[in-house]
Amino acid sequence: MKPINFTSSLPSELIQQLDGYSQKFNTPKNRIIEQALRTYFDKLKKAEYAHSFRKAAGDNEIQNMAEEAMEEYLKIITEE
Repeated sequence: MKPINFTSSLPSELIQQLDGYSQKFNTPKNRIIEQALRTYFDKLKKAEYAHSFRKAAGDNEIQNMAEEAMEEYLKIITEE
């Protein structure tokens, strides 16, 4: 994917930490920011999954479908 430049403002203490870790690990600042964003987005995705599972857990129709699927799966694995 082609990189896109953007401009943003961050608190000075974050910039200082970014500068420090960039120098300490000899890593470009943009790579640190990229990895931080990827990690944060992964965390958000997991939170979305957890929310959808909690919502589904309270839905009787979803529970019935899951139980039926588990019964079918049990039949398949016990027949072999």
